[in-house]
Amino acid sequence: APDQSASAPAIASQSGGCGVAGGRMTDTRRRVKVYTLNEDRQWDDRGTGHVSSCYVERLKGMSLLVRAESDGSLLLESKINPNTAYQKQQDTLIVWSEAENYDLALSFQEKAGCDEIWEKICQVQGKDPSVDITQDLVDESEEERFDDMSSPGLELPSCELSRLEEIAELVASSLPSPLRREKLALALENEGYIKKLLEIFHVCEDLENIEGLHHLYEIIKGIFLLNRTALFEVMFSEECIMDVIGCLEYDPSLSQSRKHREFLTKTAKFKEVIPISDPELKQKIHQTYRVQYIQDMVLPTPSVFEENMLSTLHSFIFFNKVEIVGMLQEDEKFLTDLFAQLTDEATDEEKRQELVNFLKEFCAFSQTLQPQNRDAFFKTLSNMGILPALEVILGMDDAQVRSAATDIFSYLVEYNPSMVREFVMQEAQQNDDDILLINLIIEHMICDTDPELGGAVLLMGLLRTLVDPENMLATANKTEKTEFLGFFYKHCMHVLTAPLLANTTEDKPSKDDFQTAQLLALILELLTFCVEHHTYHIKNYIINKDILRRVLVLMASKHAFLALCALRFKRKIIGLKDEFYNRYIMKSFLFEPVVKAFLNNGSRYNLMNSAIIEMFEFIRVEDIKSLTAHVIENYWKALEDVDYVQTFKGLKLRFEQQRERQDNPKLDSMRSILRNHRYRRDARTLEDEEEMWFNTDEDDMEDGEAVVPPSDKTKNDEDIMDPISKFMERKKLKETEEKEVLLKTNLSGRQSPSFKLSFSSGTKSNLTSQSSASNLPGSPGSPGSPGSPGSPGSVSKSTSQMAAITTKGGLVGLVDYPDDDEEDDEDEDKEETLPLSKKAKLESS
Repeated sequence: APDQSASAPAIASQSGGCGVAGGRMTDTRRRVKVYTLNEDRQWDDRGTGHVSSCYVERLKGMSLLVRAESDGSLLLESKINPNTAYQKQQDTLIVWSEAENYDLALSFQEKAGCDEIWEKICQVQGKDPSVDITQDLVDESEEERFDDMSSPGLELPSCELSRLEEIAELVASSLPSPLRREKLALALENEGYIKKLLEIFHVCEDLENIEGLHHLYEIIKGIFLLNRTALFEVMFSEECIMDVIGCLEYDPSLSQSRKHREFLTKTAKFKEVIPISDPELKQKIHQTYRVQYIQDMVLPTPSVFEENMLSTLHSFIFFNKVEIVGMLQEDEKFLTDLFAQLTDEATDEEKRQELVNFLKEFCAFSQTLQPQNRDAFFKTLSNMGILPALEVILGMDDAQVRSAATDIFSYLVEYNPSMVREFVMQEAQQNDDDILLINLIIEHMICDTDPELGGAVLLMGLLRTLVDPENMLATANKTEKTEFLGFFYKHCMHVLTAPLLANTTEDKPSKDDFQTAQLLALILELLTFCVEHHTYHIKNYIINKDILRRVLVLMASKHAFLALCALRFKRKIIGLKDEFYNRYIMKSFLFEPVVKAFLNNGSRYNLMNSAIIEMFEFIRVEDIKSLTAHVIENYWKALEDVDYVQTFKGLKLRFEQQRERQDNPKLDSMRSILRNHRYRRDARTLEDEEEMWFNTDEDDMEDGEAVVPPSDKTKNDEDIMDPISKFMERKKLKETEEKEVLLKTNLSGRQSPSFKLSFSSGTKSNLTSQSSASNLPGSPGSPGSPGSPGSPGSVSKSTSQMAAITTKGGLVGLVDYPDDDEEDDEDEDKEETLPLSKKAKLESS
């Protein structure tokens, strides 16, 4: 046989010199699937097409060509090499090795087509088409070949009880040499030797000849290692397979024989939940089960060497499974009866359980298929109405039936989540929320009786897959994300959050047992995922239903993992730096549960302590001004004594800097002109006039789109121009239009932040007409400038919040300020210095 243990690279098809004649494309006799063997010794399906044989000028010989039935592209172009060993297996397979590590197989739809191509191959090689292999495989060295030249065939001892030891030694000695293996296999085929050995097996069992039975075990095991399909077809035939299993019961290394035949005949029962009318299909199912049993249970665990020699056994099982699934798919009456009985109320519970278990096994069977086969399989099930059937089954009382149905549902979601989403959106138009498929799944998750919630964890994973925008499709006429998320938040989200809301009506969880805590942690995990991946849907839901306040009740749970889940949920929201969320948090004073948990935790250095500090550190580092002010104004007294980290003192410093900037708006306004020509929106404490602006959807804004209406508090042109004119008279800098200057401050002797000040001629202001951008006031070199070292009292003003600069014509600019840690992308090349609060933390460590 070809070396089917070798890796199989993808087919490198090139255009050939001939095609399939007109009319041949629809000839089912020539319809084939092309397979290659991969590195895991599994067959990969390369596509379905029609095969032809013709002379290809480029290859200088007769060749096999397979053109895809979908688009006519060339799937395979292979010259029929006179020296290549081709094998015909199971009447519809032709297998060969194209190169040392490249195995190919053609699986024909009809036996006649296989015979036709086999005759062409044998004709090229000058062989009789009655053979199942066209060449002896030669893998060993020239010396071995020379040694074997003198013995063209291998003579087997006569099949007698007295010569079993001699036969066993011959088989064992032939295994190391590929050529001797081939000769032994041919000899066993030609002389009908296997059936004779099995007759002796019966004699040995009758005589209780243990020594003979041990020899037969070694012989039969050795025949398996010959890796020969023709021998397997004999051994796995209806009349021989049980005797082969019998031989393998007598392992010499075991003190007692195994009872495999007894298990297969008495314990393992074949149940036909729906009668199978096709005798060939029934026989194929029995054969596959027994061969799989031999591979998994009867044969000893193979060594690495033996694993390679059993590759044909793996292939035999694989192609059998492909055939079984295909035959069942094509039997419309069988599948129709199956789904009809599944959903029929008159079906008794035991029968329904058998039907569901069969369907579950059928789906599990399909996982061995290649993608194209699996697509066809699930498409067939979908057309037969598997999803409505699952909906009916999941609504039943039988826990075992529901469990099996859940497993089937998981196969469907993993295969094609879009198919499931489309179904549930369609059924929502006809059914109540209570009986929607997704809501049934959520209910089973909530009601999981397993103490470890194994089923609930599986179902939560499936729900996450269904609501994950990453696997949602967007087409020209519809967006699946918009449609499905709208459906989910309207019809399903209330079912998911019901346990959470029911358990958080007071200041602490009303139920705090381990199983409830686990379930709530799972729900929080999914909600956290939604916060990260969904936009306005989850935002509206959280704010309208006051979800965050209810979640933070769980901070009082005695289960640390649940309290941390609640904290992680809030941290994910704060991480978005969304001002809608921030205002909601401040309005409801939602830092209070966090601060309480922090103080209750005391000085213990644990995960809770670290996670809470990290959240406040994030607010400080990212300079979220509204939250900084809120925390300091409301919780500073509770936090001021925490000195083992500098986080809270750093927050206080940020707050004080903000207040100083607010007290000096004129200076602050001038600085905003110098800071940067890019417009950015700031997250500072809101002024009354800006509330309406913030009520627009921030997701739709880019950095340069922020617009603030002029307010009475904003300085007019004269206020701005007066100090600027004075500074411009004192100093002129002879540099280009964009000039970077370093403004140094001296905060407690620790801070020396650098920040980029630039002025663009593109800024919408009449200031540029007075002077070039190089004549900038307020540079470090300008005497008396607010940022210069010689200007006492300018320190805190230099690290200022965003200011809105307006002229008579409207907006001049919205810019970042030096203490913003979030710099523009193009500023990455400049040297950045840690703000005070960062350095303070480092120095305290």
